[in-house]
Amino acid sequence: MEHIEIFQRLGVALAIGLLVGVERGWRERDTRAGGRTAGIRTFGLTGFLGGIAGILQSMVGPLLPATIAAVLGLIYIAGKWQQTTEDEDYSITSVVAALVVFGLGVLAALGDIITAAAGGVVTTAILAARHSLHGFLRALTWPELRSSLILLAMTAVALPLLPDKALDPWGALNPFSLWLLTITIAAFSFAGYVAIKVAGTGRGILLAGAAGGLVSSTALTLSFARYSKQTSEGSTYLAAGAAVAGALSCARVFVIGGVSSLDLLVPLAFCLIPAIVGFLAASFFCVWRGGGATNVPEIKLKNPFELRMALSFAALLGLISLMSKMVIDYIGASALFVVAAVSGLVDVDAITLSTARLTDTAIDAKTAAGVILIAVIVNVVTKVVLAFTAGRRDYGQALALASGVAIAMGAVGYFALRSFVPD
Repeated sequence: MEHIEIFQRLGVALAIGLLVGVERGWRERDTRAGGRTAGIRTFGLTGFLGGIAGILQSMVGPLLPATIAAVLGLIYIAGKWQQTTEDEDYSITSVVAALVVFGLGVLAALGDIITAAAGGVVTTAILAARHSLHGFLRALTWPELRSSLILLAMTAVALPLLPDKALDPWGALNPFSLWLLTITIAAFSFAGYVAIKVAGTGRGILLAGAAGGLVSSTALTLSFARYSKQTSEGSTYLAAGAAVAGALSCARVFVIGGVSSLDLLVPLAFCLIPAIVGFLAASFFCVWRGGGATNVPEIKLKNPFELRMALSFAALLGLISLMSKMVIDYIGASALFVVAAVSGLVDVDAITLSTARLTDTAIDAKTAAGVILIAVIVNVVTKVVLAFTAGRRDYGQALALASGVAIAMGAVGYFALRSFVPD
């Protein structure tokens, strides 16, 4: 190993320790000098020591580095024992973090530097997320935990056993692929669900709308609509939150479609980014016009990891995938627009995934983007209808204005795609 490479590896090991040490030191910044087990200097040196141990292992074998690790662990445990005796603080997070830092330092010296650096960032993020993680656990109910564990167990156990081949003549129903896509979408939705659980709805309507849009913009629109009937003012603010949810819903479709088929990234960007901008612009206009804020209602969202919801989505995805394949074979690609319109009444994710799977095998990317855009438009219009039927008239009018702006801008983007982007 060249000198410059040794310096680089030791530098990464030291940086990992300092990064974790900054978080640990900041969290215990009010502790008296010498009153904490480890701070920024100790963690920095621990990472550096791990790097040195890794370098030594390549020279003298694994016995000396293992001895260093054991002695270091005993020192940390002894220090933590003394701190526990004085402060009655029984958390061993810092001890475990120090051992992780030492291990990452060894990895930086012997293995992939990028992996080691990424491990240091992840470790720091987990340590810094203490309050958020604890808040999530306090807000988590037993039925939510049970349904999530059941679904994850089914995925870990059942997924490898599912056949990874199509079971129908059209090649649409692949059990392995369908279930994997279902779990991926559920995990994506779960991120927004966790955000609402952790942060609650006390941070404002716009943030509540953004988090709710990641889970179900339809459910959030309906919740806001019902709440608008309970308050004589603030409907425009509620519509602003629903518009933000619509923007996040479009962004969700863009990410899902683009990740599922890279060929869809540019076409979807032409169609959906203008729609997102339209939703956000209309939302801020509603906030400016509202004249006064209103309380955020309780948003009733179902756990995306609930088994029944996952199975329902898997069935819907399989049905739409099968219908899409069949209409292409028997009618033609133009019939996909009808399938998209019907699917958009219920869900956008399923038609997005099934269309992305057809891109460049049965249809071109521009046609696929148009199909997805039709589903999005129908879904947006459906939410406007819900706003009028379940909420106050001014709430429905404000959301209709925002949705109209978004649809118009999305349509302009689609026609620009068809006119200016070559096939």
